[in-house]
Amino acid sequence: MNLLFPSLAIFGGVVAASSLVIARRPDSKKAFDRIAPYQGLVGVALLVAGGLWLARILPHLGGLQKAAPMSGSITIAAVAGTIAIGFLLGYALVDRFVLSKNPAAAAKGAQTVRRLAAIQTPLGLATAALGVATIVL
Repeated sequence: MNLLFPSLAIFGGVVAASSLVIARRPDSKKAFDRIAPYQGLVGVALLVAGGLWLARILPHLGGLQKAAPMSGSITIAAVAGTIAIGFLLGYALVDRFVLSKNPAAAAKGAQTVRRLAAIQTPLGLATAALGVATIVL
């Protein structure tokens, strides 16, 4: 089993939930402060990895859902969470280099980020948990 994609889901989930982690473990602030300048790159990497993970499981989706419905559902949810967190964390870079050329897309992207930002911490925790569940199952 390839552990790269679930590991990225766990990492991205923890980065997205960093405010909660720091609130519970103040000593972790130094580690998150080192990651903060690279948050956009982490987001874009998660977005790309989520897309690749989706492309990898898409051809096998029917068989996966029949053979192991719970495992398939967890994997699909982990992929969706990874893509959402990647978009949320990497939005600044995506906006600067891609969306700025199309004002309608930029407005739609900003609206989506506002909605996702409201649930960033729970989304991060859920994605990290789904990444762990993907490895375990």
